Amino acid sequence: MTTTGEVSGLVNNWPQYLITGMLVMVRLSGLMVFAPVFSSAAIAPRIKAGFVISLTLLLTPAVAAVPGARASLDMKSLLGELGIGLVFGLSLTLLNEALMFAGTLLGMEFSFSLVNLMDPNSKVETPVLGQLLGWLGVLVVIGAGLDRSLIAAMVRSFCAVPVGRAVIQAKTGAALAVMASGIFLAGLQLAAPVIAAAIAVEVTISLVARLSPQLPAMVVSVPLKTMASYVVLIGSLAVWPHWIEQHFTALLDAAVKLMATP
Repeated sequence: MTTTGEVSGLVNNWPQYLITGMLVMVRLSGLMVFAPVFSSAAIAPRIKAGFVISLTLLLTPAVAAVPGARASLDMKSLLGELGIGLVFGLSLTLLNEALMFAGTLLGMEFSFSLVNLMDPNSKVETPVLGQLLGWLGVLVVIGAGLDRSLIAAMVRSFCAVPVGRAVIQAKTGAALAVMASGIFLAGLQLAAPVIAAAIAVEVTISLVARLSPQLPAMVVSVPLKTMASYVVLIGSLAVWPHWIEQHFTALLDAAVKLMATP
C-alpha cells in the first residue's frame, strides 16, 4: 500500500519533479564547464551529458524533498543554480591556473620559454612544463579520490542551499577575485626551489667568471643551470602531490563556505 501511494504521489507531482530536475541539471552543469578533470576536452561531450543526466535522475527525488526547496522555473532560479555551479567550477579551476603559472616560471629557468604546446582545453599555447604540471594535478586529483569529494560537496550543497533558493551576491564575486589573486603566490611557491637553485648556479658562475675571465660564463651557465634545475625539480616532485591535494581541499572548502554564506 505504501509503495502504491508513493508511486501515485510521483505521478501527481511530476511537474514539480520535472522543474526540480531541470534546476539540478543546471547546477551540476557548472562542474562540466570549469572543474578539474570533469572539464577536460578528453572526455566526450556525450559522456559528460550522460553523467549529468544520471546524477540528475538520482538526486531529483531527494532534492525535491529538502525543506525550503522551491521548484519554480524562473530567471532568478536559473541564474542562482547556474551561479552555484560556476562558483564551484571557477574556485577549483584556480588550481590549474596556479600549476600553469608555476610551469611558466619553471620554463624560464629551464630555458624553455619559447617551447609551447596547444592546450586542448583553453585552445591557446601553454608552456610545456605547464602541461606537465597540469597532467600531474589531474593524476593527483583522481588518485586521491578528490573528484569524488567534489561530487559529494556538490550533493551536500543542495541541503545547504535548497534548489530554487540560490542567490549570488556581490561579495561572492569579490571573494572569488581574492581567491584568484592567490594564483601568483601558489605558483611561486611551487617554482621557488627551482628558481633558488638556478639563481645560486648563476651567481656562482658569475663569481667564478670574475676570478677567471677566460671562463666562457655564457656557455657554461646554461647547461649547468638546467642540470641543477632538473635535480631540484625531481626532488620537489615528492612533495607536490601533497601540495596539490591540500590546495584542492582548501579551494573546495572555500567554495562550500561561499555557498553557506547567506
